[in-house]
Amino acid sequence: MLRSLLIANRGEIAVRVLSSCRRLGIRGVAVYSDADRDALHVRLADAAVRIGPAAAVESYLSSERLIEAAKRSGAEAVHPGYGFLSENAAFAEAVVDAGLIWVGPHPEAMRRMASKIEARKLATELGIPVIPGSDDTADASRWREVAASVGFPLMIKASAGGGGRGIRVVAREALLEDAARDARAEAEAAFGDGQLIFERHIAVPRHIEVQVLGDRHGNCVHLFERECSIQRRHQKVVEEAPAPHLEAAQRESLYAHALTLCRAIDYDSAGTVEFLLDAESGESFFLEMNTRLQVEHPVTECVTGLDLVALQLRSASGEPLPLRQEDLRVDGSAIEVRLNAEDPARDFAPETGVVWAYRPPAEARLDSGVAAGSEVPSHYDSLLAKLIAHGSDREIACGKLERALASTVLAGVTTTLSYLQQLVALPAFREGRLSTRFLEEHAAELAAVPEALPAAVVAGLALSTSSVANTPSPWQSLGRWRLLSEAGHPGTTRWFLETGPTVELVELDGENVRCGGEAYAATARWAAPGELAVTWNGMTAGYAVTREGARIQISGGLSRAEFRVVAAEEVWGRRQAAAGGEAQGVVAPFPGLIAEVRVSPGDRVEEGQVVAVLEAMKMMHNLTVSGAAVVDEVLCEVGASVESGQTLVSFAASDESPDSAT
Repeated sequence: MLRSLLIANRGEIAVRVLSSCRRLGIRGVAVYSDADRDALHVRLADAAVRIGPAAAVESYLSSERLIEAAKRSGAEAVHPGYGFLSENAAFAEAVVDAGLIWVGPHPEAMRRMASKIEARKLATELGIPVIPGSDDTADASRWREVAASVGFPLMIKASAGGGGRGIRVVAREALLEDAARDARAEAEAAFGDGQLIFERHIAVPRHIEVQVLGDRHGNCVHLFERECSIQRRHQKVVEEAPAPHLEAAQRESLYAHALTLCRAIDYDSAGTVEFLLDAESGESFFLEMNTRLQVEHPVTECVTGLDLVALQLRSASGEPLPLRQEDLRVDGSAIEVRLNAEDPARDFAPETGVVWAYRPPAEARLDSGVAAGSEVPSHYDSLLAKLIAHGSDREIACGKLERALASTVLAGVTTTLSYLQQLVALPAFREGRLSTRFLEEHAAELAAVPEALPAAVVAGLALSTSSVANTPSPWQSLGRWRLLSEAGHPGTTRWFLETGPTVELVELDGENVRCGGEAYAATARWAAPGELAVTWNGMTAGYAVTREGARIQISGGLSRAEFRVVAAEEVWGRRQAAAGGEAQGVVAPFPGLIAEVRVSPGDRVEEGQVVAVLEAMKMMHNLTVSGAAVVDEVLCEVGASVESGQTLVSFAASDESPDSAT
């Protein structure tokens, strides 16, 4: 068995690998960039090595720095996690050439599966069905001809792609060339390879994958399947094992195809063979093979009782698999959701900040890369943690997951927690009626605001309710933030609560609460520290209240919101500034890197026109104008790092012409 391991990754997967190291008595070495020097994985490791500045290309994507860190720390082996260099065969070879052990499949297997084109060819040779399509796309002048042979609608995919990048669905010929150019540019930027595949688009697809595990003695087993159909922008949101409503014959066919492919390339580690299942015809097609540990591996661990990271480490050490296919069983059902630092109200824009309060769920597994005090930077993927619920059947697992999401507290960064709560409560989800179009088909239900007492009202009640009868509220120490008995309103308490760009006024007078022009008859009492019982409309509901300084987070039911208590003077100052009529412009909605600038001073722009492209958390975001204007100044350049709220493009006053703009 290995004695020392370097984890060439960050965040929750680095923490996950470290947990297996502890169980096996292996010394775990972390690496970190300047942005991650205080990250959780660094704090939990036995040793940690700085590998460079925040930019991934100078740290987590630098094979030279990672190998040097392994040598300097005395590590025997390197585990790549997922993402970054985990499927880079050249990195795997460099690790081996440096005299280190690579915890993953042999480089030749990685190389053969890295290209979707080559993987399709091998699958076809082995008799494994693939989606009808063509990779004859190098010549852009033939795109229309190739697309016509495939038929519309079709899907464009990057041959070297992953993580949803380089993928476009094209409904008709008129949209083909723009979509193909965009997909090629995105693929070249993300993977250094713009090769494309045109495939038949399946109308109602399910994404099913088979977990495989091999060793260096020729043994290979499957660990059953996972359902990964619920996706947004081709990135998985929810995963589960086993897949619901799958016939036994379909399962066995997928298992057989996965093992056939693995044996053909002498696969010797953990990996995943992905398939697309046509929900209408029942046909299944090979998609690709991921030659690494998957984000969603915990659901397989829950239903099999295995530690996949530990098995990877044993295989890399040269040990044979301690498993026989006939001994493996599925125990119940497990469902995982990915908790991201994204704002669903802003089209899932990435969020940054510092986590000032964090309380994990009591009855679910949590694989997390953050803790209280963690900073969420803009340089990397938005994934913060994964919640995994396991039950004896799918219905029980769903119930556990719903309760786990409701009880989780994470304050300081906007996340997808409430969105995930709504998702797992949908009847269609509970019934297992899934496809990759699930989020699109249920968008209206997920966007609906459930009828509930506004979170600002609950926050006002929490701020005004004493912890013990006849004693002052614990928030009285906020002093000038709390406005009591103002002129003309004796007995009224007012709170100004800031959330995002808006400030809400909550007024309380006995049992009467006013907020947003509405009146509510509500009362509250502290049921326990941090737990507020609120009675409204004859019903009493519990809310988790988390507080620090002038910040407060409210969580209860499907409602979750965070506020900052602000002084009246600050509110009035903002109103005066707004009345001054500041010049309009395009600002960065979140921190990131400028990937493109598409305008120059003097240009006329129209509503909806893209003026710049911002790269944040590994995704490209188009920044558009809200109305017709003339560009005054371009205040950014390609490659520049920008902060949230920073003005990138300013517009000339409405009475100026392009000739007078400077």
